[in-house]
Amino acid sequence: MTRPQALLVMNPDTYRLQFGQRQLHRLREMAELGDPICVDDLDTPSARRRLRESEVLLTSWGCPPLTTERLADAPRLRAIFHCAGTVRPFVTDEVWRRGIVVTSAADANAIPVAEFTLAAVIFAGKKAPFLAQDARKHRDDWSYASQRGELSNRGRTVGVVGFSRVGRRVVERLRSLEVDVLVSDPYAAQEEVSAAGGRLVELPELLRRCHVLTLHVPSLPATRHLIGAAELAMLRDGATVINTARGAVLDTAALERECASGRLDAILDVTDPEPLPAESVLYELPNVMITPHIAGSLGSETRRMSDSALDELERHLAGLPLRTAVTPDEFAVSA
Repeated sequence: MTRPQALLVMNPDTYRLQFGQRQLHRLREMAELGDPICVDDLDTPSARRRLRESEVLLTSWGCPPLTTERLADAPRLRAIFHCAGTVRPFVTDEVWRRGIVVTSAADANAIPVAEFTLAAVIFAGKKAPFLAQDARKHRDDWSYASQRGELSNRGRTVGVVGFSRVGRRVVERLRSLEVDVLVSDPYAAQEEVSAAGGRLVELPELLRRCHVLTLHVPSLPATRHLIGAAELAMLRDGATVINTARGAVLDTAALERECASGRLDAILDVTDPEPLPAESVLYELPNVMITPHIAGSLGSETRRMSDSALDELERHLAGLPLRTAVTPDEFAVSA
């Protein structure tokens, strides 16, 4: 079988991070790699030359939009294997019009996010991030722990909003805890949620009952401020809001008010805007933990995504059905 010409399109740091010797060796066994192997600017003469030769693109962070003009210089392009999550920044209508196959490593990227979320749920039950802040003030007496309420995960209710790639994995991982898991998602099927270990309910019921609320919905016009002032008001006193999805699904101003009052706690890996303005009260509050968007694949985790893309390239060349294909319909409603 003739090996296709392949071009990697991503920024140089990403290329070095995601493609070690093992990944490059595996890619060379399946495809021809010209010079340059990797580009992040598709408008240079060398990139345009390589684009004209390429039947396959392997993309990741830093890939520029595949515009009509750029794709006009890619007459042989048949498939794009994305070595990261969302393909929104670069996949255009022209890609779909040409019938180019697109895959995503979003499933692989969901794994560390679900792991991070499970840790956040456990820490929320024990109020660990907030007690860690208290410890800076109360250095000679640990009795302050009693001021954070019951420190336990057993018998708690966790509300999972969005039965997405990440949301499903979170529900499955919560089986390791003695918690009740409620799920709200208008597109989810009860039997699938039940099989994962949760129970499908409407959003208001979930909000009223949960001790921990964790968000796993894409950022779309329909989900902007899905959790706003009215929704936060439904949460019980002392509940913890976890966001590892996208900042815009949560109304920042409303959350600031609730957390500043001390009624709610928050663990935020994403914010709106990102980062928050320096004057945001959330930075100062002892009942808020903010991390700089680290839940997704970083470091060695990123090569799991490269391996996923290479798996799909192998299946494509063998004529087998793809497991992580992105369709135009899915593209319209996914992150």
